[in-house]
Amino acid sequence: MSVTVVGSLAFDTVATPFGRRDRMLGGAATHFALAASFFEDIHVVGPVGEDFTDEHVAVLATRGTDVADVERISGGRTFFWSGEYGWDLNARETLDTQLNVFEHFAPKLSAASRGCDVLFLANIQPALQRAVLEQCAAEFVALDSMNLWIEIARDALTAVMARVDCVILNDAELRQLTGRPNLVTAARDVLALGPSVVVAKQGEYGAALITSDGFFSLPAYPLETVVDPTGAGDTFAGGFVGYLARHLDQAGDPEVLRRAMAYGTALASYNVERFGTDRVAKLTAAEIHDRVDRLQEMTRFDHLPAPLVG
Repeated sequence: MSVTVVGSLAFDTVATPFGRRDRMLGGAATHFALAASFFEDIHVVGPVGEDFTDEHVAVLATRGTDVADVERISGGRTFFWSGEYGWDLNARETLDTQLNVFEHFAPKLSAASRGCDVLFLANIQPALQRAVLEQCAAEFVALDSMNLWIEIARDALTAVMARVDCVILNDAELRQLTGRPNLVTAARDVLALGPSVVVAKQGEYGAALITSDGFFSLPAYPLETVVDPTGAGDTFAGGFVGYLARHLDQAGDPEVLRRAMAYGTALASYNVERFGTDRVAKLTAAEIHDRVDRLQEMTRFDHLPAPLVG
């Protein structure tokens, strides 16, 4: 199986209470690919500028990821984002955004990228997501988005959602999109558009999975040290979608979906332990399995009915 991800490749400058890093490798497609590459062959589609060095490409190509569709724009500079986190690492302040070559991004997919079995549409304009969809015939398509597109391109976004299998948003975005204050009700409204799976990312509180048949939730893996949460949601998506790609013939099975949630959660937990891509780029399969095992232990209990009054 192969997975194509279309989205941003970026440089991030991030300050947290635990330090600061300038112009480190980031972007939704980068974080997704590094996580998903543990499971299947990954093709990355996105633009970069002349400042994107061979060393950056080498990190992106970790575990054999195909970077042939990373388009280097002559004379341009790579998308740049700068932000700062306070002690509440669920909230951040954007200090600077420079679209640079990403402003005029027109996805160009090779035959290998178009022929993917699984497609992940990272956070880009809904019109571009639709254009990519029309180039691919993937068996399973997942989509991410953000509050900006909900505000200025809601109709285009919901039209794309109607054509995908899975929508991955954070809980605030789900409420904003649907106007529903209740997370489950909001997710049900998104399911009514056409997807079969909705995943609500909830930061340090974990993630929830909603389908027409049920609800499943996992907490975030408990950590004593969280250094940088940037890219955690995209890393989660990479683990979740990558695991489903490995088990594509069972992607609708509730147990497979739950295990995909566990792998996404484990990978996201490693992402936040270091700045940028530092931790996940050096991660091993054994470490991931160990953390999934520990997550299973801490979320499992045996129900022994006790006598109750009344």
